[in-house]
Amino acid sequence: MKVYVTGVAGFIGSTLAMRLLKDGVEVSGMDNLNAYYDVRLKERRLERLKTFPGFSFEKMDLAESDRIKKSITSFKPEAIVHLAAQAGVRYSLENPQAYVDSNITGTLNILEACRLHPVKHLIYASTSSVYGIAENMPFSEKNHTSHQLSFYAATKKANEAMAHSYSSLFEIPTTGLRFFTVYGPWGRPDMALFLFTKNILEGKPINVFNHGHHKRDFTYVDDIVESIVRLIPKPPKLNEEWDALHPDPSFSRSPYRIFNIGNSTSVELIDYIHAIEKALGKKAEMNLLPLQKGDVPNTLADCSALEKWTGFRPNTPVETGISNFVKWYREYYQV
Repeated sequence: MKVYVTGVAGFIGSTLAMRLLKDGVEVSGMDNLNAYYDVRLKERRLERLKTFPGFSFEKMDLAESDRIKKSITSFKPEAIVHLAAQAGVRYSLENPQAYVDSNITGTLNILEACRLHPVKHLIYASTSSVYGIAENMPFSEKNHTSHQLSFYAATKKANEAMAHSYSSLFEIPTTGLRFFTVYGPWGRPDMALFLFTKNILEGKPINVFNHGHHKRDFTYVDDIVESIVRLIPKPPKLNEEWDALHPDPSFSRSPYRIFNIGNSTSVELIDYIHAIEKALGKKAEMNLLPLQKGDVPNTLADCSALEKWTGFRPNTPVETGISNFVKWYREYYQV
């Protein structure tokens, strides 16, 4: 099998590519290796992948429409997993144009490439942030999502709408994945676990927003990858039984699906920090601050649809995932 992965030098993209390559899948990937965070970390991820003969890589930007189309049509993948994006809630307040270029224009270019080379399945990353101000937890894909709190979330909601239009117009099977706070080895340096671990080890204070009282459905990266691997061979199909008078937004008549991928457990941030302290054997000095603009107070995923579709539900305990990350961090940075 041949799978094309965008954002292959990223946290989830590189972890997915590694799993696919170990499973004997031929993987071609692209990434622009931008400087949003440490490029050396991205290059190290790529170095691991390049040890496999079934891996190929092209450095390019999602906005390069012709190059994207040429890359995909020449590789001829059965499936595309589109993970490249401009991530981060807070950065979207500073540089919204970067999110339009990457998340809107970039996703359009992937969809257009799928018109030129019809794939059996296009899987793309959305986010739990699309639930916005909703408080009816656990969040279900059946809930309507019309009130995003950040521009980042708005671009991801737009991706879902764009994918549906291409599924409807051109019968391209698309599956959107709403990730819930992904963490684990080889993670992003701008995310809480990475920042907390770094500062605690260096004896620096950590910024704890909402005084540590907001809750997150922390999802271990290997569980995200396992979900994607199981979804790749299970594309959605046309469904004439979909009821337009009582519409379920998680699917439609078109070959289109939305799935949550979360751990189905909501952990208070302060308890997450205590788990990091335990793994490090060191206490944190905390700056307690109010909730930041754009952040949702709490998240909790209903993953019953994912389990029904794939037979798998993420289940890695936070303590296990944090311990694995700390072990990787100490080895990688020789701390």
